[in-house]
Parts: sequence; C-alpha cells; structure tokens
Amino acid sequence: MTRIILIVSGKGGVGKTTLASNLSCALAELGEDVIAVDANLTTPNLGLHTGMHLTPHTLHDVLRGKADLGDAVYTHPSGFRIIPASMSINDLTGADPSKLSNVTMNLLGKADYVIIDSAAGLGNETVSAIAATDEVIIVVNPNVPSVADALKAAELARKLGKKVMGVVVNRRSRKSHELSSGEIEAMIEAPVIAEIPEDSAIAESVAAKQPVVEYDMHSPAAVEIRRLAHELAGEKFTYKKPLRLTLLEKLVGWVGR
Repeated sequence: MTRIILIVSGKGGVGKTTLASNLSCALAELGEDVIAVDANLTTPNLGLHTGMHLTPHTLHDVLRGKADLGDAVYTHPSGFRIIPASMSINDLTGADPSKLSNVTMNLLGKADYVIIDSAAGLGNETVSAIAATDEVIIVVNPNVPSVADALKAAELARKLGKKVMGVVVNRRSRKSHELSSGEIEAMIEAPVIAEIPEDSAIAESVAAKQPVVEYDMHSPAAVEIRRLAHELAGEKFTYKKPLRLTLLEKLVGWVGR
C-alpha cells in the first residue's frame, strides 16, 4: 500500500524541503520505494536540494497537460525518485494545483511512499496539496510565530479529514528561549516525532546539492532524520557513533603507510 505523506508548515523557511529530500533518501536506504514530489509550484526548491533542477519535464508540465506523469519522474543517485517542479516563472501559467490529487492518485501502487513537499503558507497550492494526501507531518522551528502558523496548517489538515502524524521540530539549538516539545505539542495538539538539531552540515549539504543523510551520515541532523525514517518504516534504529581517532593514532596510521 502506498503511503502519501505531505510535509507542511504554516510559513516558509522552516525546513520542509530539507526534511522531504532527506526523509525520502533515508527511506530509500531502508529499501523502500520512494517518490518525492515538489508541490511548491511558485518557489520550488526540491530540485535545487538534490541537484535535479534542470530536468526536461517537471510537475508544471504535467499539471499543464504538456507531459505525461511518467515523463516527469527522475531517479536520484541515492535510489529514490523525484518529480521536480519548474524553476521558471513562465511555467506558472496554466499549472492548476487542484490537479495534484490526480497526480497522487496515479502514483498509488507505484511506490511504498510518496513524500510531498508543500508550498509555504496556506494558499491554494498548500490546500490542494493537503487535499491530495493522506497523512501530514508538520514542520516547525521552536518559536512562537512558527508554531502559531503551523497550528493553522494542522487545523486545516484536520478539517480536510487528513491524519496529522506529528510535528518535526527543526533547528533545535537548546536555547532557553526556545519552546519545549511539550509546549509545541500542547499548541498543535500532536506529538513531536523528531527534533532535528541546528547543524552546519545541513547548509553544506544543500550547497553540495546532496541530502545530508548522504553528505554526512554521522552529523546530528542526519542521525535524527534517519531515526525518523526507521520509525515511519517500522524498523528498529540503532546508531553507534564512530570512534574519533586520537592524534597519536592518526600519526601511527600515517607512519605505517
């Protein structure tokens, strides 16, 4: 059975695309068949995050009736598949977001997971993306404005009869001013299912156009995203931090070459 999961928030810049690309990659590592869809039609970034932003066909072409769905599906080197959106503002004309439901319906049975990266805000694109999905993951940063906006997204999802799986707290730095997980859960009325720490490896991986779970699998953010992927897949997650060599050990290794 295909699980269709939307990554959504109440505002932009909280880390939806980072989660969508890395969760797709981490699930593929577990042997799951995954298709990631960039449903952010106005400001798409999934292709940029994965180095697949200059493809011949995009979701825009599908929604405009200019290409078949199969023509817009591309395989990432890590194993998951991507339906990117167009970076060109010219392709916005005629791209009807209400047709997203047709896209997801046509993906049923073609993957284990369809991970959808939604647009920022709660406009027509996001409403259409919520309508086209079954389950929703809410992404927030640990501050009041982010959580307050995400609450609206959660309420909209529930109003449309969708299951809110939980909240992913992104860019957690453990500062005293940050909202606690308990406070976030109380506001959104959904469990916190992951807390991704502030991690410089994320920015580095985006610059490298590579998911951080591949770019630096031992970085704190990558470990937490992989843990979440295991949880979604019903797999046990164990992680053993690699031992750091002492300077003496490094010198011994160098001399022994």
